[in-house]
Amino acid sequence: MVDYQALRTVKQLAAEAPWVTEAKLRWWIFHAESNGLSAALIKIGGRVYIDRTEFNRWLEAQRLAPVKPPKVA
Repeated sequence: MVDYQALRTVKQLAAEAPWVTEAKLRWWIFHAESNGLSAALIKIGGRVYIDRTEFNRWLEAQRLAPVKPPKVA
């Protein structure tokens, strides 16, 4: 189920995450079918919204190596 509070426009997500530009986000969206980002996108009419939760999952999946959990003493 989609949490509407987690939806962002390209402009909003770029403002929240200054490490990525609007242009880069739009490039990823354009290639969403091949890069796996489509699960994070919702299209209503001509407008595309990004589910922040799914975007973060997609971003985590892009890591080159898994993150090791900290050792418990």
